Amino acid sequence: MPRSRLPQFDDGPSLTGWRRSLLRQKCPEQKSDEPMNIILFHDDETSKPLSRQDPRARHILDVLQRCPGDRFDVGLIDGPVGKALVEAVDDEVMVLSFTWSTLLPAVEPVTLIVGLCRPQSCRRVLREAATLGVSRMLFPRTERGEPTYADSSLWTTSEYQRQVHTGVEQAFATRIPPVEVGMELSDALVSAGGDVRIALDNYEGTTELSNALPDSTTTVTLAVGSERGWTSTERDQLTAAGYKLAGMGARVLRTETAVIAALAVVKARIGAWASASTQDTREV
Repeated sequence: MPRSRLPQFDDGPSLTGWRRSLLRQKCPEQKSDEPMNIILFHDDETSKPLSRQDPRARHILDVLQRCPGDRFDVGLIDGPVGKALVEAVDDEVMVLSFTWSTLLPAVEPVTLIVGLCRPQSCRRVLREAATLGVSRMLFPRTERGEPTYADSSLWTTSEYQRQVHTGVEQAFATRIPPVEVGMELSDALVSAGGDVRIALDNYEGTTELSNALPDSTTTVTLAVGSERGWTSTERDQLTAAGYKLAGMGARVLRTETAVIAALAVVKARIGAWASASTQDTREV
């Protein structure tokens, strides 16, 4: 939903003291690492100093090598992109101010269902699907999947959220797709909805994936099985829920590879990538 207002930033007395004392601090020594393309913030984080212990602060200083007076790209989670100005830095905190675009990001037209598979495969799916852009991800248990995969630390800690954030930041985007895990396949099919529903199937997907899709923008739900694919019972569930079985040729792909390839085909076919290229807002 569009936000009714964007956060306001003023130079009131509470921050004046911070800036007066912190602007005297020098920029620390920096080290290089793989950069994020955009740094994301929650709405309630933008009106208070950022702890130097926060990974984002370390990235701003050590990777982006920003000092007081420098700017960098930021995004408001599920909101607009913008610029942050480093107002001041000391040993404990950074003080930032923000300006935001008036444009809100569009909702992605693709929902992704992936049969619960090995944690390492799910990590790649989470990260790469978030980069390519989906509205939602569901990881149901399947008959050929290992039930204990749901007990992995990927799912029992916040790691899965970090994987999604990494993918969204890579894409210079702000919408964080919700992730659900461990439900029955039948429940996932009901919950996902979708105007067009496609299930990848190496063995009975006789229709080529690109031919199973419309030529215009619509909402699509894409279902991909776990490592050993769908059982006959699951195929019956899929077809009963309105899913068309489709394939991508004779080659047998890893789950994460199939997800990336299929999402690329789906998004290209429905025109989701027809917009202009990314505006270069980077600063040296």
